[in-house]
Amino acid sequence: MPKNKFLLVGLFLAVLAVLYFSFFDGGNIASSAADDAINPKTYRQQVGDERKKKNEFFRTSAESPITDKANFKGLIYFAPDPAYRVVARLEPFADKTQKLVVRMSDGSEEVYDKYAHAVFSLNGEACRLLVVKLQDTYSVLFRDATSNKETYGGGRYLELDPAKLTDNHAVVDFNAAYNPYCAYNPTYACPIPPAENTLPIAIRAGERYVPHD
Repeated sequence: MPKNKFLLVGLFLAVLAVLYFSFFDGGNIASSAADDAINPKTYRQQVGDERKKKNEFFRTSAESPITDKANFKGLIYFAPDPAYRVVARLEPFADKTQKLVVRMSDGSEEVYDKYAHAVFSLNGEACRLLVVKLQDTYSVLFRDATSNKETYGGGRYLELDPAKLTDNHAVVDFNAAYNPYCAYNPTYACPIPPAENTLPIAIRAGERYVPHD
Protein backbone atom coordinates (compact mmCIF):
# COMPACT_ATOMS: atom_id res chain seq x y z
CA MET A 1 0.00 0.00 0.00
CA PRO A 2 2.71 2.57 0.83
CA LYS A 3 4.41 1.71 -2.48
CA ASN A 4 1.18 2.52 -4.37
CA LYS A 5 0.78 5.73 -2.41
CA PHE A 6 4.27 6.91 -3.32
CA LEU A 7 3.64 5.90 -6.93
CA LEU A 8 0.50 8.06 -7.05
CA VAL A 9 2.30 10.99 -5.47
CA GLY A 10 5.11 10.62 -7.99
CA LEU A 11 2.66 10.56 -10.89
CA PHE A 12 0.88 13.63 -9.50
CA LEU A 13 4.16 15.55 -9.27
CA ALA A 14 5.11 14.48 -12.79
CA VAL A 15 1.79 15.78 -14.13
CA LEU A 16 2.33 19.07 -12.30
CA ALA A 17 5.80 19.37 -13.85
CA VAL A 18 4.44 18.76 -17.36
CA LEU A 19 1.70 21.34 -16.85
CA TYR A 20 4.19 23.84 -15.47
CA PHE A 21 6.60 23.58 -18.38
CA SER A 22 3.78 23.47 -20.93
CA PHE A 23 2.36 26.67 -19.48
CA PHE A 24 5.67 28.47 -19.52
CA ASP A 25 6.76 26.86 -22.82
CA GLY A 26 10.38 26.99 -21.79
CA GLY A 27 10.40 30.63 -22.85
CA ASN A 28 7.83 32.18 -20.58
CA ILE A 29 5.40 32.76 -23.46
CA ALA A 30 2.24 32.06 -21.47
CA SER A 31 3.23 34.37 -18.64
CA SER A 32 4.36 36.97 -21.16
CA ALA A 33 0.98 36.83 -22.87
CA ALA A 34 -0.69 37.47 -19.54
CA ASP A 35 1.68 40.32 -18.74
CA ASP A 36 1.00 41.88 -22.15
CA ALA A 37 -2.79 41.65 -21.86
CA ILE A 38 -4.53 44.79 -23.07
CA ASN A 39 -7.93 46.42 -22.82
CA PRO A 40 -9.41 46.09 -26.36
CA LYS A 41 -11.35 49.36 -26.20
CA THR A 42 -8.36 51.35 -24.92
CA TYR A 43 -6.09 49.64 -27.40
CA ARG A 44 -8.30 50.53 -30.39
CA GLN A 45 -8.41 54.15 -29.20
CA GLN A 46 -4.61 54.27 -28.91
CA VAL A 47 -4.18 52.82 -32.40
CA GLY A 48 -6.67 55.36 -33.77
CA ASP A 49 -4.80 58.23 -32.11
CA GLU A 50 -1.48 57.08 -33.59
CA ARG A 51 -3.03 56.91 -37.03
CA LYS A 52 -4.34 60.45 -36.73
CA LYS A 53 -0.85 61.65 -35.80
CA LYS A 54 0.66 59.90 -38.81
CA ASN A 55 -1.93 61.44 -41.16
CA GLU A 56 -1.08 64.86 -39.79
CA PHE A 57 2.63 64.19 -40.29
CA PHE A 58 2.06 63.07 -43.89
CA ARG A 59 -0.11 66.13 -44.51
CA THR A 60 2.21 68.77 -43.05
CA SER A 61 5.81 67.58 -42.64
CA ALA A 62 8.58 68.43 -45.07
CA GLU A 63 9.80 64.85 -44.52
CA SER A 64 6.50 63.38 -45.73
CA PRO A 65 6.66 61.24 -48.89
CA ILE A 66 3.40 62.82 -50.08
CA THR A 67 4.05 65.37 -52.83
CA ASP A 68 0.48 66.63 -53.30
CA LYS A 69 -0.27 67.43 -49.68
CA ALA A 70 -3.21 69.73 -50.55
CA ASN A 71 -5.19 66.75 -51.89
CA PHE A 72 -4.00 64.21 -49.34
CA LYS A 73 -7.10 62.59 -47.79
CA GLY A 74 -5.30 60.42 -45.27
CA LEU A 75 -3.96 56.87 -45.24
CA ILE A 76 -6.34 53.93 -45.29
CA TYR A 77 -6.23 51.15 -42.72
CA PHE A 78 -7.81 47.92 -41.63
CA ALA A 79 -9.84 48.39 -38.43
CA PRO A 80 -7.71 47.93 -35.29
CA ASP A 81 -7.95 44.31 -34.17
CA PRO A 82 -6.24 43.10 -30.96
CA ALA A 83 -6.21 39.56 -32.41
CA TYR A 84 -3.37 40.69 -34.68
CA ARG A 85 -1.22 41.66 -31.71
CA VAL A 86 0.58 38.46 -30.78
CA VAL A 87 3.28 37.36 -28.37
CA ALA A 88 5.92 35.51 -30.37
CA ARG A 89 8.64 33.17 -29.20
CA LEU A 90 12.05 34.36 -30.34
CA GLU A 91 14.66 31.98 -31.71
CA PRO A 92 17.89 34.03 -31.62
CA PHE A 93 20.81 33.22 -33.90
CA ALA A 94 23.65 31.48 -32.12
CA ASP A 95 26.06 33.36 -34.38
CA LYS A 96 25.42 37.03 -33.57
CA THR A 97 27.50 38.17 -36.55
CA GLN A 98 25.15 36.81 -39.24
CA LYS A 99 24.14 39.41 -41.83
CA LEU A 100 21.32 39.71 -44.36
CA VAL A 101 21.86 41.58 -47.60
CA VAL A 102 18.52 43.17 -48.47
CA ARG A 103 17.79 44.31 -52.00
CA MET A 104 16.30 47.80 -52.29
CA SER A 105 13.57 48.92 -54.68
CA ASP A 106 16.09 50.98 -56.69
CA GLY A 107 18.43 48.02 -57.18
CA SER A 108 20.88 48.97 -54.43
CA GLU A 109 21.51 46.86 -51.32
CA GLU A 110 21.45 47.35 -47.56
CA VAL A 111 23.01 45.12 -44.92
CA TYR A 112 21.09 44.17 -41.78
CA ASP A 113 21.99 42.07 -38.76
CA LYS A 114 20.03 38.84 -38.45
CA TYR A 115 18.57 39.07 -34.94
CA ALA A 116 16.13 36.18 -34.49
CA HIS A 117 13.13 34.34 -35.86
CA ALA A 118 9.75 35.21 -34.35
CA VAL A 119 7.53 32.14 -34.06
CA PHE A 120 3.81 32.44 -33.36
CA SER A 121 0.36 31.20 -34.29
CA LEU A 122 -2.16 33.42 -36.11
CA ASN A 123 -5.51 32.54 -37.64
CA GLY A 124 -4.81 28.89 -36.91
CA GLU A 125 -1.51 28.92 -38.84
CA ALA A 126 2.01 28.47 -37.51
CA CYS A 127 4.07 31.48 -38.61
CA ARG A 128 7.79 32.23 -38.61
CA LEU A 129 9.31 35.59 -39.50
CA LEU A 130 12.89 36.80 -39.62
CA VAL A 131 13.61 39.80 -37.39
CA VAL A 132 16.44 42.03 -38.59
CA LYS A 133 18.32 44.78 -36.81
CA LEU A 134 19.75 48.00 -38.17
CA GLN A 135 21.48 50.12 -35.52
CA ASP A 136 18.93 50.18 -32.66
CA THR A 137 15.86 49.32 -34.74
CA TYR A 138 14.39 45.81 -34.80
CA SER A 139 12.25 45.27 -37.89
CA VAL A 140 10.13 42.70 -39.68
CA LEU A 141 9.85 43.10 -43.46
CA PHE A 142 7.05 40.88 -44.73
CA ARG A 143 4.49 40.00 -47.37
CA ASP A 144 1.25 38.10 -46.88
CA ALA A 145 -1.82 36.97 -48.82
CA THR A 146 -3.11 40.57 -49.03
CA SER A 147 0.03 41.84 -50.79
CA ASN A 148 -0.66 43.39 -54.21
CA LYS A 149 -4.39 43.06 -53.49
CA GLU A 150 -5.45 44.94 -50.38
CA THR A 151 -1.96 46.04 -49.36
CA TYR A 152 1.19 47.26 -51.09
CA GLY A 153 2.69 44.68 -53.44
CA GLY A 154 6.22 45.45 -52.29
CA GLY A 155 5.37 44.31 -48.78
CA ARG A 156 4.95 46.06 -45.46
CA TYR A 157 7.10 46.66 -42.41
CA LEU A 158 6.72 46.76 -38.67
CA GLU A 159 9.07 47.53 -35.82
CA LEU A 160 9.35 45.65 -32.55
CA ASP A 161 9.14 47.72 -29.40
CA PRO A 162 12.47 47.28 -27.55
CA ALA A 163 10.58 47.72 -24.25
CA LYS A 164 8.65 44.51 -25.03
CA LEU A 165 11.59 42.61 -26.44
CA THR A 166 13.50 40.03 -24.42
CA ASP A 167 15.88 37.21 -25.27
CA ASN A 168 13.00 34.80 -25.70
CA HIS A 169 9.83 36.68 -26.65
CA ALA A 170 8.51 39.78 -28.39
CA VAL A 171 5.19 41.47 -29.05
CA VAL A 172 4.47 41.47 -32.79
CA ASP A 173 1.69 43.96 -33.53
CA PHE A 174 0.45 43.80 -37.12
CA ASN A 175 -1.91 46.72 -36.45
CA ALA A 176 1.25 48.82 -36.66
CA ALA A 177 2.27 47.36 -40.05
CA TYR A 178 2.94 50.15 -42.52
CA ASN A 179 3.74 50.70 -46.17
CA PRO A 180 7.21 51.88 -47.19
CA TYR A 181 7.61 55.43 -48.45
CA CYS A 182 8.18 54.18 -52.00
CA ALA A 183 4.51 53.13 -52.04
CA TYR A 184 3.65 56.85 -52.03
CA ASN A 185 6.68 58.32 -53.77
CA PRO A 186 8.87 56.38 -56.26
CA THR A 187 11.89 58.58 -55.54
CA TYR A 188 12.41 56.65 -52.27
CA ALA A 189 14.40 53.41 -52.13
CA CYS A 190 12.79 50.82 -49.86
CA PRO A 191 13.94 47.40 -48.59
CA ILE A 192 12.31 44.41 -50.28
CA PRO A 193 11.21 41.72 -47.78
CA PRO A 194 13.26 38.49 -47.87
CA ALA A 195 11.52 35.53 -49.54
CA GLU A 196 11.29 33.62 -46.24
CA ASN A 197 9.10 36.40 -44.79
CA THR A 198 6.14 35.66 -47.04
CA LEU A 199 3.20 34.52 -44.92
CA PRO A 200 0.58 32.21 -46.47
CA ILE A 201 -2.24 33.88 -44.53
CA ALA A 202 -3.95 37.25 -44.98
CA ILE A 203 -2.86 39.85 -42.43
CA ARG A 204 -5.85 42.19 -42.50
CA ALA A 205 -4.31 44.64 -40.06
CA GLY A 206 -2.32 47.82 -40.36
CA GLU A 207 -2.01 50.01 -43.46
CA ARG A 208 -3.91 49.18 -46.62
CA TYR A 209 -3.02 50.48 -50.06
CA VAL A 210 -4.81 51.83 -53.10
CA PRO A 211 -2.58 52.40 -56.15
CA HIS A 212 -2.56 55.96 -57.39
CA ASP A 213 -2.25 57.28 -60.92
